Amino acid sequence: MSKTTMTRRGVLKTGAVAGAGVALPTIFTASSAAAYTNEPTGGTVTLGFNVPQTGPYADEGLDELRAQELAVQHLNGEGDGGMLNTFSSKALKGNGILGKKVTFVTGDTQTKSDAARASAKSMIEKDGAIMINGGSSSGVAIAVQGLCQDAGVIFMAGLTHSNDTTGKDKKANGFRHFFNGYMSGAALAPVLANAYGKDRNAYHLTADYTWGWTQQESIQAATEAMGWNTVNNVLTPLASTDFSSYIAPVLNSGADVLVLNHYGGNMVNSLTNAIQFGLRDKVVNGKNFEIVVPLYSELMAAGAGENVQGVIGSMNWNWQLQDEGSKAFVKSFGEKYGRPPSNSAHTCYVQTLLYADACERAGTFNPCGVVEALEGFEFDGLGNGPTLYRADDHQCFKDVLVMRGKDNPTNEYDTLEILEVTPRAQVEYAPDHPMFAGGELGSCNAGA
Repeated sequence: MSKTTMTRRGVLKTGAVAGAGVALPTIFTASSAAAYTNEPTGGTVTLGFNVPQTGPYADEGLDELRAQELAVQHLNGEGDGGMLNTFSSKALKGNGILGKKVTFVTGDTQTKSDAARASAKSMIEKDGAIMINGGSSSGVAIAVQGLCQDAGVIFMAGLTHSNDTTGKDKKANGFRHFFNGYMSGAALAPVLANAYGKDRNAYHLTADYTWGWTQQESIQAATEAMGWNTVNNVLTPLASTDFSSYIAPVLNSGADVLVLNHYGGNMVNSLTNAIQFGLRDKVVNGKNFEIVVPLYSELMAAGAGENVQGVIGSMNWNWQLQDEGSKAFVKSFGEKYGRPPSNSAHTCYVQTLLYADACERAGTFNPCGVVEALEGFEFDGLGNGPTLYRADDHQCFKDVLVMRGKDNPTNEYDTLEILEVTPRAQVEYAPDHPMFAGGELGSCNAGA
């Protein structure tokens, strides 16, 4: 008997029909009668929230979990509804998804790809999760996205900023609402040129994994295009906690700007070390020494404290935005948790709603129906203005924020200010842009 797998275009038979010796992945078990992996049969539907609960990005993961729980409550008609009230799509009614109450399970990625895959696999196989959402590392996101493609479930990426997630490692079952390294470079370069001039020498410290590599490539290309010179790029292990040995050589390099392609606890530690070495008090090449953090988050800024004052970086979203969707989310989150949400929290909340909305519009939980509902989907009311989920690569396009550390913060959540809202058109790029080359989106996989 030949094996079958669902694709967007129907049923593809393997074995004798498609060629002798061809075999499908057998990691995931599902009823042969099921139309797709983990098809809900009772009154509930289970979502899997896979976030770093330990490791260098644990603070981000905790905030993602807060937002995911809030999203589930709003989907089930609990609380004030949050962004369901401002979302341009009106398919969600607060009665679950397709009439089924939403439940969820969680996993700890540990900011490690193997651990993330193991926890996602467990949620799919043992808990019946039909969608996986989360992550605060591009290495994790890419690993889990590949697993979900093979499993036949949808992956709604959380915080993942590497170009590769929707570049060479893109998958039909995966979608990214977060922006990427190219967008950061496109938004930051003009602001940096205006603030610091076009004659600058930059020294990069870069997290040694997919996000760091593509972030550094993006910011280097964008700044060199406006006249900056790149003095050096030094890779640092993700597990590093003390960056003193990496900071010391900067002093004798001739650089007058340090670019920290670090995130989470890594950025807090490397920025702290840079300040301890007195870099921001230096005058090099007749210019005040400056530090740039290409990817910011509120949690990182709070962790770094006064060290972020005046430091410029980019963000996907910020709680200070005044559009109706952002205000609704900040109000809901603040009333539940007593604090404003981070941009990682916003991303996971929005991705959970977008998945649920796609199911409603498609009239099915079948991943192939969800893919079709999301591809080319344009919407508003979820923050950052009008947004497009591009069909070519499943990347979202929307406005990008350029932030600066506040000189006189009033509290631990008031550490950053919005310097500029970069319009979507400035950060868009062609699907075949060289930084996103390689890989194929392929066809959706419904699994069973």
